[in-house]
Amino acid sequence: MFHKAVELSFGEGTSLEVRFQDGKVKQYDMASLFDKYPQLRALEDRNLFLSGKLMGAYGIVWNDDLDIEAETIYEDGKTIRTEKPVIENPAARAVAAARAVSGLSQKQLAQMTGIDQSDISKIERGTANPSISTLERIAKALGGKLTVSIAVPDGK
Repeated sequence: MFHKAVELSFGEGTSLEVRFQDGKVKQYDMASLFDKYPQLRALEDRNLFLSGKLMGAYGIVWNDDLDIEAETIYEDGKTIRTEKPVIENPAARAVAAARAVSGLSQKQLAQMTGIDQSDISKIERGTANPSISTLERIAKALGGKLTVSIAVPDGK
């Protein structure tokens, strides 16, 4: 099973905290990888370390040479707390899938819609609750249209 990362924060030194979709918050010290991957020692530079970005749900990237998979953090990190799980969000899946099909980056979509790239990231991760008008702007920028449906059980 793949564990999706939904939020990243930086601790002291080279320590990370990553919140996963199942609600577990894992702490992981990048220094534990320095002997195996000496290039990661560059993360001792605090400015570089703090520049890390959560890339989708799959990992953290600092630059073309420095990254770590979310699964490594989940498996080898220390669970420091458990929060409410992030519920699968159909709007999040739809926006991420439509953007992927269009071949656009989040940055490009942000430029086309006037929505901040970090907000598009939150929408795609399911951690934001976008308005209908925001979703319409995204759909229009992607050359599509927004449709909404509500399914109810038969007989109700």
